[in-house]
Amino acid sequence: MKIAFVFPGQGSQYVGMGKDLCENFDEVHRLYEEASETLGYDVKELSFNGPQEELNKTFRTQPCILTAGIAAYKALSSHGITAHVMAGHSLGEYSAIVAAGVISFKEAALLTEKRGMFMQEAVPEGQGLMAAIIGLDRQKVDDICRSVETGYVSPANYNSPGQIVIAGEKQAVEDAMKLAKNAGAKRALALAVSVPSHCALMAKASNRLAELLNTIEIKDPEVPIMNNADAVFLTTAERIKASLIRQLNSPLLWEDSVKNMVETGIDAFIEVGPGKTLTGLIRRIEPSVKLYNVEDSASLNRTLGELKG
Repeated sequence: MKIAFVFPGQGSQYVGMGKDLCENFDEVHRLYEEASETLGYDVKELSFNGPQEELNKTFRTQPCILTAGIAAYKALSSHGITAHVMAGHSLGEYSAIVAAGVISFKEAALLTEKRGMFMQEAVPEGQGLMAAIIGLDRQKVDDICRSVETGYVSPANYNSPGQIVIAGEKQAVEDAMKLAKNAGAKRALALAVSVPSHCALMAKASNRLAELLNTIEIKDPEVPIMNNADAVFLTTAERIKASLIRQLNSPLLWEDSVKNMVETGIDAFIEVGPGKTLTGLIRRIEPSVKLYNVEDSASLNRTLGELKG
């Protein structure tokens, strides 16, 4: 069996994530202490008890999801389970590079907090929008985005067959949603996010992130990283750094990433971190692969049982 660890991104957060693992693994408890020490607030309290509104603030969400992802990774790897490749969806790419030894957890916690701030400051709240288009192929969605004349809108996430997220200026995204419905989309759904990620509106945030990444020690990964921006395997620090910068203002190629991993022989995916969003997407992309997830003791024990079985 060739395993990929995949780490979820923003939107997978929920109050209570990581709590069970923190109570059952000393290493995870120490991780939450380190996160709180690094960020200057009680990450454990916010992640485990909320409030949800505070957890949903981008600059809080990002380091809290990172911590939950690495908590699940530590619990899983303590049982000797290893991966042939790491990947993450958007923010999840930061969990993937920590797990692959590219940057330290402490650096990633600070980096994701700043990334959230840069993203929020790049587009004032209320001016941008993201929406999920369900039931149209990517060529149709690309054409719709190009045809909108009321502002900027672009494909942002190619998530799975028939599920594409678009992002851009609020009016232009709303107009693209109407065009998508007229073109036969099953649904066109505005997403509850305050920042239009993975599009050209994030160029300023990308530039600020590039400056910050120049101050951090980045190492070659211990296992290859499948990246979001190009859906290729990365094995050097330099390419990973360039990819993280581009990732913010380029479309996220999740469907292509999964297909390319499967083409190289990956036949099992473990979603490591809160929720099962990626499990659902991968099931639609490649129904033949084995799927597992780890976010608490119950899912960890179930996954270990199935892997050993």
